[in-house]
Amino acid sequence: MGGALRPYLPCYQNWVPRGCCCLVPSPLICPRPTGPGTAMESQLLLVPFLLLLGALGPRGQGPGPRGPSEEPPEEEVPEEDGILVLSRRTLGLALREHPALLVEFYAPWCGHCKALAPEYSKAAALLAAESAKTRLAKVDGPAEPELTEEFAVTEYPTLKFFRDGNRTHPEEYTGPREAESIAEWLRRRVGSSATRLEDEENTQALIDAQDVVVIGFFQDLQDEDVATFLALAQDALDMTFGLTDRPQLFQKFGLTKDTVVLFKKFDEGRADFPVDEELGLDQGDLSRFLLIHSMHLVTEFNSQTSPKIFAARILNHLLLFINQTLAPHRELLAGFGEAAPPFRGQVLFVVVDVGANNNHVLQYFGLKAEEAPTLRFINMETTKKYTPADSGPVTAASVTAFCHAVLGGEVKPYLLSQEVPPDWDQRPVKTLVGKNFEQVAFDETKNVFIKFYAPWCTHCKEMAPAWEALAEKYRDHEDIIIAELDATANELEAFAVHGFPTLKYFPAGPGRKVIEYKSARDLETFSKFLDSGGKLPVEEPTEEPLAPIPETPANSTSEPKEEL
Repeated sequence: MGGALRPYLPCYQNWVPRGCCCLVPSPLICPRPTGPGTAMESQLLLVPFLLLLGALGPRGQGPGPRGPSEEPPEEEVPEEDGILVLSRRTLGLALREHPALLVEFYAPWCGHCKALAPEYSKAAALLAAESAKTRLAKVDGPAEPELTEEFAVTEYPTLKFFRDGNRTHPEEYTGPREAESIAEWLRRRVGSSATRLEDEENTQALIDAQDVVVIGFFQDLQDEDVATFLALAQDALDMTFGLTDRPQLFQKFGLTKDTVVLFKKFDEGRADFPVDEELGLDQGDLSRFLLIHSMHLVTEFNSQTSPKIFAARILNHLLLFINQTLAPHRELLAGFGEAAPPFRGQVLFVVVDVGANNNHVLQYFGLKAEEAPTLRFINMETTKKYTPADSGPVTAASVTAFCHAVLGGEVKPYLLSQEVPPDWDQRPVKTLVGKNFEQVAFDETKNVFIKFYAPWCTHCKEMAPAWEALAEKYRDHEDIIIAELDATANELEAFAVHGFPTLKYFPAGPGRKVIEYKSARDLETFSKFLDSGGKLPVEEPTEEPLAPIPETPANSTSEPKEEL
């Protein structure tokens, strides 16, 4: 899922998918550097020097006396904290010796690799204590450019799982970065991902052992639906899986055909997913069913639950903001939960404690802690937000009515806006907010150039001096306005801002015309753009250094930006 489906989630709580932009200044993956000055260039520069040394032999006296039949001894693979340390020379040896091998490609300078290191070592220790056949290894990516090229490593850390010495098709690990999760992910690939159940006693023991247990009831364990079930179980690390073909267990749980049953110690207690007799078991449908029904009807938002909240792929979220330290606020939870069952799978009910570390959620919805208790509704796909028409008490009836009203299109979304500053037009760079944007941007007598920024955006800060200089240069032009708008605190009906900085030009005249600026961010180019009425002369593409994402042409439509 991309950032648009996780609007109020800071990305440090998730592994950033490859190809996505980071939501905060420190991403969870570090791009592998390329080009001049990188490890690859250094390796190439060393080649002639090393060849010269090899030709000279010890002390520069020529080749050594090795005979024609003499072969170099096989190199041993070194270890650090139970982790195999691999190089280009030893990877092949490790693949031959270990049929199940998880390899981390890391960079010594990568902060996320450093954070992973202790968990990675703990996972190795857990598996070693079980005498597991799986081993963990690591490769210093910048020091081994040939391996990073061979395995298409573009970011750090990257983890790849090699099975039975197969070097050409490793499986990429994208699971959690905690030791137990890494170990469990490997256990489910080396062994079975589900426990075989033969009798009522073992089945009941499995159900009682965990809060959420998923059991596949299949009349034929050789059926391809079983393979689909086991493949899903490999990656659903937060659930325990079992399977059976025993008729007495079908009877015990009131089943007559193949069914996947989720047992849980909360809410309804059980949810059944019958296997379609004609179409078979669809892994995507089953995955979504398990995600939805393994969650509580009401979920409290925190760093542990937020990944699951967004993974459930429920597009509508209803959030109740309360202060958990206040008894009157806690009493509202009963009515909120009572309204939830009819909306399971359609609306996700979430509780946000304003007294906890959830300031980013409050900011996203334009709320202050003292406004609790209050409700907010958001569609994750459109990011449109809704608030109740009245500020009445939060009850089961009012919550139900609010949900129906939003889903039925009876409530208009609201837009965030700061108050208009008294001195908004006194500086060379004019300050716009949601409330004065329309009248300034679409003034038919003015040419308006606006920077949409985020206060934390590195690229916005880098271009700020050029933007100030531009405003100073054109401050005496009555028909030109240079302005800026904080797009994290102000929303616009005209369009959405998806990345920072976004630059848009609103030429004078009728028609509400908007031109997006996609060229170099310097005073000279800005000036040419304004002087030509929103056009740039055709020039060779230029490149602008951007960090921390890899460089792309500055006038490209795919220019890296720090996304909302």
